[in-house]
Amino acid sequence: MDFQLSDEQIAFKNSVFNFARKEIGLNDEETQKYDEKNEFRWDVWKKIANFGLLGLPLPEKYGGAGADTLTTLVGMEAFAHGAGDQGTSLAWGAHTVLCGVPIMLLGTEAQKERYLPKIATGEWIGGFALTEPNAGSDAAAVQLRAVKKGDKYILNGTKMFITNGPIGKVFVVIASTNKELKHFGITAFLVESDFPGFSVARKLNKMGFRTSPTAELVFEDCEVPAENILGAEGDGFIGVGLTILEWERSCLLAAGVGSLEAAMETCIKYAKQRQQFGRPIAEFQAIQHKLADMKVALEASRLLVYRVGCMKDKGIPAMLEASIAKLYISEVGLKVADDAVQIHGGYGYMKEYPVERGYRDAKIGTLGAGTSEIQRMIISRIILDLKKKSRGGAEHGF
Repeated sequence: MDFQLSDEQIAFKNSVFNFARKEIGLNDEETQKYDEKNEFRWDVWKKIANFGLLGLPLPEKYGGAGADTLTTLVGMEAFAHGAGDQGTSLAWGAHTVLCGVPIMLLGTEAQKERYLPKIATGEWIGGFALTEPNAGSDAAAVQLRAVKKGDKYILNGTKMFITNGPIGKVFVVIASTNKELKHFGITAFLVESDFPGFSVARKLNKMGFRTSPTAELVFEDCEVPAENILGAEGDGFIGVGLTILEWERSCLLAAGVGSLEAAMETCIKYAKQRQQFGRPIAEFQAIQHKLADMKVALEASRLLVYRVGCMKDKGIPAMLEASIAKLYISEVGLKVADDAVQIHGGYGYMKEYPVERGYRDAKIGTLGAGTSEIQRMIISRIILDLKKKSRGGAEHGF
């Protein structure tokens, strides 16, 4: 499979990188300030919107750029590399990939017309609400109930760790409409924040990714019009859920690739400047080996992500490949973040150095969008039973 980027994709990648570096990355003190305050960067969000990134994969008909999957991955990688702000990258991904893309792929024409233009411009911020206090990887165990009453569904329950929760206007919400049917009794709804019965219970205080706002959402007799079902009733796991998670594990990990490159460049610059024993630490083999390992991790991660993008653009199911990419990039990301702090020594432990923030940010990769343990479960089930079951079947779970 050819992963070579076209001239247009290379030019786009450079353009996004230069934009992100100029508008965000060159002022890391500002990023650090918002990280410490645990605040969303509205000024940066407006710049991203004006640059046209929020609607990158969405159809031009609805105000998007109409980019294919690989180009979308390239854009997310370049932005994360240039900006050095993983929280903002995550907020963008949750908005565009986890909310906009499923509406694009599975929504009715009326849903597309209502939501996609607002998502493309950033007028409305979107999110994806799956995880609950007692249900995460086991999606069939969701406790949020949706009961039909006339031309509406009444939702009751709680969602936890929802990216963009405090600021979102529309969410793809996964709920149970028939618990006896388990996976086949799960339905996805488009819920607006001003629907009666919807509320943000509390904003959460995270270890990392602090510029992406996260919340606990409460649905208390929340009234959702039946026309706001995304897909069909009972299709929230097989159709919507797996579609979202395959995109999530590829697109959001593209930002992880960009962050790996940013960390490596920071370490190279520091190693050339930092003097010990009368010479730059870049001349010591121990440092050289860490940097070499970072480069290998970066290139392998990029190829894994690009492979998923190419497969999706060709219409090939990529659940296995997406899980492989997710597992590898998130775990190697932790190693790179640790080595980055080690290369910086005591300074790497200080708040004013970006590698300290990168170390805190890196941990979420092994937890969000399916833990490392879940990825290993998915991969092992597929390779052990490859001939009998599809590469993207519901039996593999979230």
